[in-house]
Amino acid sequence: MIKREEVWRIVEDYGEDVTIGVVGSHSALDVLDGAKDEGFKTLVVCQEGREETYKRFKRLVDKMIVLKKFSDIINPEVQDKLRKEHTVWIPNRSFVVYTGVERIENEFLVPMFGNRSILRIEDREKYEKNYYWLCEKAGIPIPRRYKSPDEIDRLAMVKVSHAKRKVERGFFTCASPKEYYEKVNQLIKAGVIDEKDLKKQWMEEYIVGPVFNFNYFHSLLKDETEFLSIDRRIETNLDGLVRIPAKQQLATDIPTTYLIVGHTAATIRESQIQMVFKMGDQFTKASKEFFPPAVIGPFCLQSIATSNFADLATSELTYYVYDVAVRIGGGTNVFLGVGSQYSKLYYDEPISMGRRVAMEIKNATKTKRLKEIVT
Repeated sequence: MIKREEVWRIVEDYGEDVTIGVVGSHSALDVLDGAKDEGFKTLVVCQEGREETYKRFKRLVDKMIVLKKFSDIINPEVQDKLRKEHTVWIPNRSFVVYTGVERIENEFLVPMFGNRSILRIEDREKYEKNYYWLCEKAGIPIPRRYKSPDEIDRLAMVKVSHAKRKVERGFFTCASPKEYYEKVNQLIKAGVIDEKDLKKQWMEEYIVGPVFNFNYFHSLLKDETEFLSIDRRIETNLDGLVRIPAKQQLATDIPTTYLIVGHTAATIRESQIQMVFKMGDQFTKASKEFFPPAVIGPFCLQSIATSNFADLATSELTYYVYDVAVRIGGGTNVFLGVGSQYSKLYYDEPISMGRRVAMEIKNATKTKRLKEIVT
């Protein structure tokens, strides 16, 4: 693991002359737009063939580095360019997936806004101390896990990587061992999943209820966790299939996929916001204990709200966390240019997550506290 002292030596020369950098994918537009709103220079690292978006939105990008593939960002000469530009790096999912957690931890010597030691918890397949583990430590409910397909006794979600798009998902549902094996064979034939990836699959009870992605920001400078917004996923071909009548759904032979193609904004009843605060505070507290200094900046608790069906009149809602992002989430782009719903209640104006990131970095540079928020 790159020591913070190594990063601190780099930022000592930055002063207030900081460039905000990001991989050109996932949530980069939100990050770049927010950086520009706060007066920062910006830098985007693109992969050949995927740079057009960042060329068209000229206001957003001061400097562009185009690589043959995203993972080339780890090359020493690329890192040197980033450091010379006084870059503070904003990790997103594309950066983590294409570069790899261990290379980020040990080789990416660029000051990062965020806790590089906690990024590994997103890999539920590889690390025992993953986000489910941390949620349990935090006292946050998670779905029941099945360790073998033969244990499946009710509707379950099987989480496995997509065969071709490793940044995406090859998830499927089933309600019995028999259905599990039928679905596996069907999806392997369709090229959605690869048999070797089943060794790393994660199986859990399917919680029935609406899905909310709660987007938080943990400020080390203020020692506070802010609840900024809620979004929901738009997925193909799931969203298309649920729009047709049940008889037609059953008659189709199309395997359901969960490829995320967009997000939409959502709100939650005011009576539930207190629970959202509690979940965010619990997660932050646990991250501080097990992954010091704590989660830094944006994080997202992807949750399902459900209630006791036996007593709907009096039962309280329970929120199960089924996925976690310990960096900026993909759904924050919903609030690009307009600002997120609950941010206005803190700052008297709606701000996006990308701008909130830039605000924190700006505050840190002006108060000479940049070392505190980078790893």
